[in-house]
Amino acid sequence: MAGRKRRSEKTGLPPGALVHVGERKIDHARINLIDYGPEELLEMQFDSVADCQSCAPTQPIQWLNMYGLHEPEILAEIGRRFDLHPLVLEDILNTDQRPKLDEYEGYLFLVARFFDYDDKTMRISSEQVSLVVGRNFVLTFQEKPTGNFDPVRDRLRQNRGLIRKSGADYLAYALLDTIVDRYFGVLEGLTERAERLEEELMEKPSPRVLETLHHLKGETLTLRRAVWPLREVVNALTRSNSFFGPGVQPYLRDIYDHTVHIIESLEAIRDLIAGLLDIYLSTVSNRVNQEVRLLTVIAMIFLPSTLLAGIFGMNFHRMPLLDNPNGFALIIGLMLGVAITLALVFWRRKWLD
Repeated sequence: MAGRKRRSEKTGLPPGALVHVGERKIDHARINLIDYGPEELLEMQFDSVADCQSCAPTQPIQWLNMYGLHEPEILAEIGRRFDLHPLVLEDILNTDQRPKLDEYEGYLFLVARFFDYDDKTMRISSEQVSLVVGRNFVLTFQEKPTGNFDPVRDRLRQNRGLIRKSGADYLAYALLDTIVDRYFGVLEGLTERAERLEEELMEKPSPRVLETLHHLKGETLTLRRAVWPLREVVNALTRSNSFFGPGVQPYLRDIYDHTVHIIESLEAIRDLIAGLLDIYLSTVSNRVNQEVRLLTVIAMIFLPSTLLAGIFGMNFHRMPLLDNPNGFALIIGLMLGVAITLALVFWRRKWLD
C-alpha cells in the first residue's frame, strides 16, 4: 500500500480540488450498487469509471457504496452522475474529517466514523464513512471493505423489516444506526480492558500498567472526539424534516439517545482511568516511602555502632578500655546490643515490615 497523503499536499490548490488525503488501504476502488423496491432487488459490482456510467436506477431506491478513496476519477464520475457539489467530493477524499452535517439542494451530506475493537491486540481502529442522502438514493463512501454495513445488506436481500418498504430516509437511518451500534462494542472492549488494568494494578503495579493506562486514555479521548460531534449531527437530523419523514424521526431520536448513552459511558471510563492513574501514583509513592523508611531504619540501627567505632578509632593514648584485653569484645558486644535493641524497638513498631 502507498504511504499516507497529508493535507499539507493540498496547499495552494483551489477549493474542490480532488486530492485524496489519507492512507491508501486497498489496491483498487470498487463500487457496490443495490437498486431495490418492495418487490425486487438488483445488486451489482463495478470497478471502473466506464461501468459506473451505467448506474441508472432500475428501482425506486438506489444505494451506491464505494470502497477505496484513492481514485478521484471514479468519485468525480459519481459526482457528475448525482450532481454533487465539488466541496462534497473534496470532503469525501479528506479522510481526517470530523463528523458533520451539510445540507445542499437535493441532498444531505454527512461524515461519520466507524470504530472497531480488536480483542487480540486490545486496540481500536477507525475508518471515515461519508453519506449522501437524497430523495431516492443514498451514497456511502468507505476507505476499505470492512463488512460493517453487511447487516443492512442482509436485511435488504432477505426483505426483513421495513427497509424494503420504506424510502431512502429509512435506509440512511439504518446505516447511521449501524455506525452508532459499533460504538457499543468498542465501549465494552475499553471497559473490560480498564477493569483488567484495575485488577493488575491492585496486584502488582508496574510501568507497563502506567503506559497502558495512558494509551487507553488516548483511545477514549479519540472515541469521545468522534461521538460528540456525531451527537450534534443526529440531533440536527431530528429537527430536519427536509429529507427524513415523520415515520423515521422516532428512530433518529433513538439514535440520539444512543449517542448520549455512549458519551456518558465514555465519561465513566475516563473517570475510571483517572482514578486508576491516581491509585498507581499513590501506590508508587507509598512503595517509595516504605523503601525510604526501611533504609532510614537500617541507618538508625547502625548509627550508634558507627559512632562508637568513630570514637574508639581516634588516635589518643589515654582512652577507656584501650589497654583492657577484653576491650575489643566489649565494644563489639555493645555495638551488637544497641543494634539488636533498636531493631527490636523498630520491629515492635512495625517499621521493619
